[in-house]
Amino acid sequence: MCRRLNMATAVCARLLLQRSTHGFLFSSRAGPALSSPFLSRAHRLDPSDDEMYQRTSVSVMQKEPGSGAMIYSYSSKGFNIDGNKVLGPCALLPPAILQWNVGTHKDITEESVSLFHMLEPRIEILVLGTGSRTERIDPSVLALLKRKGIAVEVQDTANACATFNFLISERRVVAAGLIPPPVSTALSLKQE
Repeated sequence: MCRRLNMATAVCARLLLQRSTHGFLFSSRAGPALSSPFLSRAHRLDPSDDEMYQRTSVSVMQKEPGSGAMIYSYSSKGFNIDGNKVLGPCALLPPAILQWNVGTHKDITEESVSLFHMLEPRIEILVLGTGSRTERIDPSVLALLKRKGIAVEVQDTANACATFNFLISERRVVAAGLIPPPVSTALSLKQE
């Protein structure tokens, strides 16, 4: 009996060694667990096998309702926010767009940022656009916002607009204080 059992296991082992190498079955007839043509190494995908290869259509993505204000453009005069033209510096808050009474980065004080930390629900991030260059903000202002639990990102206005739009698209609770960049004379034409 033992001899027959040993002989049967040897035959099974030999059959398995013939049919598999490194764990892959190379037989054209796979067992029930491997009956799918996708699990066979010789099968090639063609357009009828997968949705990914089927004809696709593209639809233009629209702004989702309630996703927040988006900044479409800026100039030395102001901003285009959701089709609204805002002249001069502005504060973008989750529910509103307000004129912001600052002229330069030096005018950003604890009093001028007080409207950002009084909001409910509390904002996570305040993006400050300081004009044509990134400028240093008074450390006491940054310390106040940190105590209130608001992260601050200070950038030039062009990058601040892009950062604000990105954070809004991620549905973050974000606000922005933006100062338009001054008129650039580098690209102006001289009349002769």
